[in-house]
Parts: sequence; C-alpha cells; structure tokens
Amino acid sequence: MRVLVTGAAGFIGSTTAELLLAEGHEVVALDSLISGRVENVPVKATFVEGDCGDGELVRSLGSFDACVHFAARIEPGESMKYPEVFFANNVASTFRLLDALVESGVERFVFSSSCAVYGDQVEMPIDESRSIQPHSPYGQSKRMVEEGLHWLVACGRLRAAVLRYFNAAGGTLAHPERHRPEIHLIPIALDVAAGRRSHLDIYGDDYPTPDGTCIRDYIHVSDLAAAHVLAISALDVHPELILNLGSGVGYSNRQIAETVQRVTGVDFEVRYTERRPGDPAAAIASNERARELLGWQLQRSDLEVIVSDAWAAHQSL
Repeated sequence: MRVLVTGAAGFIGSTTAELLLAEGHEVVALDSLISGRVENVPVKATFVEGDCGDGELVRSLGSFDACVHFAARIEPGESMKYPEVFFANNVASTFRLLDALVESGVERFVFSSSCAVYGDQVEMPIDESRSIQPHSPYGQSKRMVEEGLHWLVACGRLRAAVLRYFNAAGGTLAHPERHRPEIHLIPIALDVAAGRRSHLDIYGDDYPTPDGTCIRDYIHVSDLAAAHVLAISALDVHPELILNLGSGVGYSNRQIAETVQRVTGVDFEVRYTERRPGDPAAAIASNERARELLGWQLQRSDLEVIVSDAWAAHQSL
C-alpha cells in the first residue's frame, strides 16, 4: 500500500512510519517541522515538508491507499491558554486534509485521537462506551474530529478508525521520545536523571488516588504503532472503528518517578507543586475491544520495559 503519514517527524508518527516501511508499504511522510524533527523521519520514507491542512499540497502528492493522521498540537494545559490555536490546528486543518483526501479517492483514514475525550472519569478502566466529556480544548478538538469522521463514514465518503491513545512512552534508539517543548513525565524524569534538569516537578499531590498523584496508563510506542498498522487492514472489514489503545494498567506519577530512579540508578529530587488545569485524576484503558477486533497483542508495555527502553534511547540523544 501507499500510505500518507502526517506528523511523521514526531515520536509516534515516525515509529509508525518505520513499521509500515518494514512491512513493505510505501510511505510519504508529511510534516511541517513546527514541533517534529526531520532526523526522526525514516530514511526510506519520502519526506515532504508542509502543512497537512494545505489541501493543494496534499492533492499534489497523488493517490494513497490510506492516511494515518498524527499531526496535531497535543498539550492540554497549553490548550487552556490558547484554545483558538488548537481548534485551528487540530480541527480546521484536519478537515482541510480530509477534503483533499476524499477528493483524491482515499478510502482508509486512521485518526490519532486521545483518552482526553473522556474527561475526568471516576470508574476505571474506561471502555469505548463511556460518556464523552472532554475537560480541555485539546480533548474537545479530538472529539470534534471524531464526530466529523462519523458523518463522513455514514455518508459513504471513507472508512475511518479512531484510536484513542492513553500515554505513549518508551522509544527506540532510532526514535527516542522528545518534544519541543518537552511536556511528558517519563522523558522529563529521564532528563533529570541525566543531569539535564535540576529536579522533577509533579503537578498535584492531592488527587483522590492512593498516593495523591495522577494515575495514567502507559503504552509502549512500538505497541501503539503496531495497532495503527493493524487498523489500516481492519478497515477492509469494519467501515468505522473506535478503539482505546492502552496497556490496561495504571501507574501514579509518584510510581513513575520511583521507577525511573530505580532503572537509571539515580536518586534525583522530586518536587510536588500545584495541579495543572485540564488534568484528570486517573485514566486507565480497557483495551479488550482493540485486542479483539485488531488481533492486537502487547509486546513491550510493561512499565519496567517502557522506562528501560526510554532510558536507552534517551542516552543516545
């Protein structure tokens, strides 16, 4: 297949592009490089620098069998400050992309969504039937695209898989986790262990959780990438899919800090500060539907493996 991967210079996009190439597919990697890094793009992919919302550019790239859409702004806290930026980038640009793809006859679309669409849920784990109530413009932007995709499918315009990520982590030597700016807990903690930061800030220690810190479900980026590749094929059978992608196990921020200290052998300083807006107390996935419909099996999503892989990749930076 010929596959367009948007956001292919990012952490998850580049890892998925690498896996698609390894399985014999042709990949066109599209990225604006606003937050991605060109060195992340697999060398065998055809790289195009540009905005996925540039319909004329997308049309000029020719026909595709599928598109996997990662390009987006991803930080809930930032979205609380600049909601208009998130709606312009995550929603408007996505629909310009979809317009170009549908016009070009692309039939399969895999969308990088988020557990942020669920908002602050009380009962864990969260399955796909749970109510949608985002608590941030970021989560709302993902919800809006999901709703649009549903109507495109209902109207026979394309087939779509919505993949609701929990917390991607881990990494490989070729694709370490790094963002501009860095906002994710594990790579920040690894920066502290490596001496690049003085201490680790954990936002909030008064949540209704066993140790007072947020609980999250971490999934290895390699397992996440595998689900995207499987989803493309699954769209031949299922015109519309909505699937959670997570490990099904939750770890608190305090547990993450302790695991990073244990794996790296560095006893660094941890400081607890005020909560960030838009952060739910807990988010743990029910992944049964993805395992059933995709035949998906987790290979590397044990927390010790995630942190060990992330540390090995981090030291190569």
